[in-house]
Amino acid sequence: MSSIKKRKSKIKPLFKWRFYYLYDLLRELVNREMKLLYKRSALGVAWMLLNPLLQLAVFTFVFSFVLSVDIPQYTSFAFSGLLVWTWFNSSLFQATGVIIHNRPLIRQPGFPNAILPVVTVTTGLIHFILALPVLVIFLLIDGVQLQPVVILLPILQALQFAVTISLAYLLAGFNVTFRDTQHTIGVLLQLLFYVTPIFYDITNVPKNYQFLYYLNPMVHLVNAYRTVLIKGTAPDWLALLVMALVTSVCLPIGLQIFRWQSDRFVEEL
Repeated sequence: MSSIKKRKSKIKPLFKWRFYYLYDLLRELVNREMKLLYKRSALGVAWMLLNPLLQLAVFTFVFSFVLSVDIPQYTSFAFSGLLVWTWFNSSLFQATGVIIHNRPLIRQPGFPNAILPVVTVTTGLIHFILALPVLVIFLLIDGVQLQPVVILLPILQALQFAVTISLAYLLAGFNVTFRDTQHTIGVLLQLLFYVTPIFYDITNVPKNYQFLYYLNPMVHLVNAYRTVLIKGTAPDWLALLVMALVTSVCLPIGLQIFRWQSDRFVEEL
């Protein structure tokens, strides 16, 4: 019994040390990623808002003056969807090539390869959080009053983080062996953008096709963010619970496949 207790007492400090090591490594890699993204950039982090703001301007013009749609607070409606989508889209696209773009790190003995997709998704989360004040400004301009239910945002962010990282592991691993993966995911994400209710409402989709839309996890996430921010009510907990259960199965599978692939990373690179 005494020997078992000694082993347990040794495991705890090792686990604690490993946790702090990975945390510090994640923080440093995210800082490096942010610096590389905006190195010698005059606008800096403001670039992350340029694309969604330009898209918002186009959507607002087209769907307010050309193809008029009856959606209240359309600016806030579209911008909230764009921010959620931008985090998902940029994280997956960048995570697909994250192993190839970090060859020096991958070739270092003992480097935890699995942290690299997490770095990419975490960087996207930081961009999302930094853009939230701009979204709040649009909400106030549109006359939306934030309700106490807004405290649920971290739950939605955590769920989106888990969904994104589970897919990121699969794509990052496959792209090392099959280099067409990053090109393919770019096309698929472009198609997925149009079948996600970002600049239109899900109620505009014919009922015969709505069940296909609900197979898309981004539909539930976008709707949940809008329900919390714009409507000021609780999201569809049943849909989010199903997403959480599916993600809890997909995430370990994606991580395991990534680890299997990682045995050949050095050879493939």
